[in-house]
Amino acid sequence: MRLSPLEKELLAKGYSYIAGIDEAGRGAWAGPVVAGAVILPLDNPEIESLLAGVCDSKKLAPLQRERLFEVISALAVSWGVGFVSPERIDRIGIVKATREAMALAISQLNPPPQFLLIDYLRLPEVPIPQEAIVSGDDSCLSIAAASIVAKVIRDNWMKAMDAVFPGYRFSDHKGYGTSRHREALQKLGPSPIHRSSFAPVKAFSLKTGRIS
Repeated sequence: MRLSPLEKELLAKGYSYIAGIDEAGRGAWAGPVVAGAVILPLDNPEIESLLAGVCDSKKLAPLQRERLFEVISALAVSWGVGFVSPERIDRIGIVKATREAMALAISQLNPPPQFLLIDYLRLPEVPIPQEAIVSGDDSCLSIAAASIVAKVIRDNWMKAMDAVFPGYRFSDHKGYGTSRHREALQKLGPSPIHRSSFAPVKAFSLKTGRIS
């Protein structure tokens, strides 16, 4: 992926620390929503070749994402992640939780960013100049890098939960609504990391008489 016109424009205006922000897990039935924030050295004339293959994380195979995560984390000026738990998602809703995860990820960046490029959402509570970009992970290098960071970190967390909550096959579906996940919910009921406010999970909670 090449630098987007907006990234080039911001560089030309003198911005040195431009952060891309994206999330993973927004639509999952279980697990946290995780945001990634990445400041890339966009002024490096070789940045596009160094990050060859970086694109929307959903378009990459797991091994490709893992390889690119290593490249991004080594090359980045700074990167951070923010987790918001299933319990908090149930309390405040997924959109607010996603914004909260993004703000947490941004707070970990050092040096602090001068401009934010965010996939889809705006963050009115974060007092940094910003631009929300629809399908930003498909058009903006910084956001695509952040999408890979968020996806890899969250997937690895869900794999670890497979050992904590055996039978749900979290390593396979990472908490998303697949047929195998539905079968596990039907058999076992919701786990402590399921999002009880999400309709499919709520339906199984009512059916089994369990509170997740």
